[in-house]
Amino acid sequence: MGLDLYKLNHFVAVAEEGSFTRAAARLHLSQQALSTSVRTLEREIGVALLERGATGVTVLPAGQALIDDARVLHGVAASAVQRARRIGRGEPERLRIGHTPAVTGDEVISLLRRAQAAHPGLVTDVNQRYPAELTAQLLDGELDLGLGRALTPAHGLVRTTLIRQRLRVAVGAGHPLAGQREVELADLADEEITVWGQPGRSGYTDLLLNLCRDAGFEPRVRRNPIQGTPPVTAVLETDGIAFVTASPGPAAGDAVRVLELRPPVHVPLQALWPQHSNSDARDAFLTAFA
Repeated sequence: MGLDLYKLNHFVAVAEEGSFTRAAARLHLSQQALSTSVRTLEREIGVALLERGATGVTVLPAGQALIDDARVLHGVAASAVQRARRIGRGEPERLRIGHTPAVTGDEVISLLRRAQAAHPGLVTDVNQRYPAELTAQLLDGELDLGLGRALTPAHGLVRTTLIRQRLRVAVGAGHPLAGQREVELADLADEEITVWGQPGRSGYTDLLLNLCRDAGFEPRVRRNPIQGTPPVTAVLETDGIAFVTASPGPAAGDAVRVLELRPPVHVPLQALWPQHSNSDARDAFLTAFA
C-alpha cells in the first residue's frame, strides 16, 4: 500500500491543531471532507491514529509514530522532485549547505577548498542557520548538508564528524590573561564564560561546560546577547572569556587575544544530512573528509 501524502498532511494538521474544525479552516476544506480523509487514512493503515472526544482529538501512539516520520517523508519527496527536475533539465547540481554560528565563515571556506580540490566541479550555496532552523530545512529538503558542532541529529538525519579542531580561549585585549600565550582550563575557574546556546538545550554549550566540570570547577555562564556573530567577538566590551576555534594571536581588529589551551582539547566539526535523500554533490563533498 502506498501512503497518500495529501491524507498525511490532513492528519498532521488535525494533530497539530487538536481539532478538526481548526484544521479544516487552516486547510480550506470542509470539516466533513477532512474527517473523511483522516478516516480513510486510518482504514488504509489499519489502526486508529486519533482518539476523538467532545473537546478535541488526542493523538494515539500509532499516530505519533506517523507524525514523527511525516516530515522526513515530505522532505524526501521534495528532494526527489527537485533532483528529477534538475536532471531532466540538464542543470548542474548545487550543494546547498547551512552552517550554525558555531562554525565560522572562514572555517566553512576552508572545508570547501578541501572538497573542491578533490572535486573541482563542485558548486555550492552556503548560508548561516541557527540550529533549529538548520534541522528543519534539512528535514524539509531545503538543504542538502548542515555543518555544526555537537548537534544531536533529529529523527531522519544522520551525522558524521568531518574534522576535529583545536579549542582555544578568547579574551578582550584588556583582560588580565591577555598577556599570556596559553592558559589551562583550571585557570578559568573564576572567569565568566560566554556561550551561545542555552545550557541543557545546546549540545555544543553542554560539551564546553562539561570540559570545565571535568577540570574541577562549575562554570559561571553568560549567554551572548548578540547571536550569530563570529565567536571571537563574544568577549568584546566584557570581562569574560569565550571558547573559540580561531587561530592564536590577535583578532577582531586587535581588540581580542586568542590564547592556546593546555593541555590541548579538540572539538568536532560535524556534518548532518537527510538519511534517505540522494545527492551526488553531497557524496563528493563527504569523500573529501573520509
